[in-house]
Amino acid sequence: MAEPKPRPVPQSIDETLALLASADYVADRALATVLYLSLRMKRPLFLEGEAGVGKTEIAKVLASSLGRRLIRLQCYEGLDVSSAVYEWNYAAQMIEIRMDEAAGQTDRDLMEKNVFSEKYLIRRPVLEALTGLPGEAPVFLIDELDRTDEAFEAFLLEILSDFQVTVPELGTIRAAEPPIVIITTNRTREIHDALKRRCLYHWVDYPTAERELEIVRRKVPQANARLSAEVVRFIQKLREIDLFKVPGVAETIDWAGALTELDKVALDPETVSDTIGVILKYQDDIARIEQGEGRRILKEVKAELAAAE
Repeated sequence: MAEPKPRPVPQSIDETLALLASADYVADRALATVLYLSLRMKRPLFLEGEAGVGKTEIAKVLASSLGRRLIRLQCYEGLDVSSAVYEWNYAAQMIEIRMDEAAGQTDRDLMEKNVFSEKYLIRRPVLEALTGLPGEAPVFLIDELDRTDEAFEAFLLEILSDFQVTVPELGTIRAAEPPIVIITTNRTREIHDALKRRCLYHWVDYPTAERELEIVRRKVPQANARLSAEVVRFIQKLREIDLFKVPGVAETIDWAGALTELDKVALDPETVSDTIGVILKYQDDIARIEQGEGRRILKEVKAELAAAE
C-alpha cells in the first residue's frame, strides 16, 4: 500500500478548522488559531488539559490529514536517552567484531568505524523525528511530558531549540526540516518555564454541550439522536460535581458506543447503573452516583430535554 502523499500546511485559520473537521475533530476557533500559528511559525505546540479532552488526538489528526508520519514518544517515569533518542545494537556489534577477528582483521580503528556506523544505530522516536525531508517532516508527539523527570525535560531543550541531536560516535544529526511538534501534559506537575518558552501554548478544556454533541454524532453516527443528547447532558452534569476523576470526551464517546451496542435509545436508571464503569473508573465515584446522585442527574436531564422540545 502506497504511503499518503504529504500535503502542505493550512494557509489560514479557516483552513485549519476545515482540516480538523475533515478528520471529525470538532475544534473551537481558539484551538485552530494556535495550531495554525504553530504550523506557520514552525514552533512546538504545548497542549495542557485534563486527561481525555482530545490533546493526543490532535497530533493523530494532523498526521493523517497532512499525510505525514506520526512519531510518538510516550513519556513515563525513568525515560532516558537510550529509550527516547537512540542506542546501539550491541549484540550485532559483537557479532561483527567476532567475525572481523576470525577473518584476521587487526586494524582497531577500522573495526571501531565499522561497528559504530548507521548500520548498527537503533533510532528511537526523537532521532526518527529528525529524519524528515523538506516538505515531509513528520508529526512528533511528545505525549504526557509531565510523567518524566526534570532531567529529561532539560534534555529536550536542545531538541526544541535547534532540532538536532549529538551522537558522540557519529557527530551531530540535524533535521533537514523541523518536525511538527505536539507536546501534551495532564498537569500532574508543572513543566519548567524554559521549555514552555520554546512553544506556543493552549489549554484544552472540556467542550461545550453543543460541541460535545457534535463530537458524538461524528464519532458514533449510529447512536440514536435522543440517546446522544441524554448522554452528553448527563456527562456535562457529572463534570459539575466533585468527583475524583470526571469523565473526559473519550469516555463520552465510549459510553455512547457501548449503549448503542446494547440497542439503547434512551437512558434509564438501570442502564446508567449497569454501564457506569464505562465512564467512571474509581469506586468512590461510582458509589456516589449509585447512591442517588445518578438518579437526580438523570431526572434533570430528562426534564431539560422535555422542556426544550
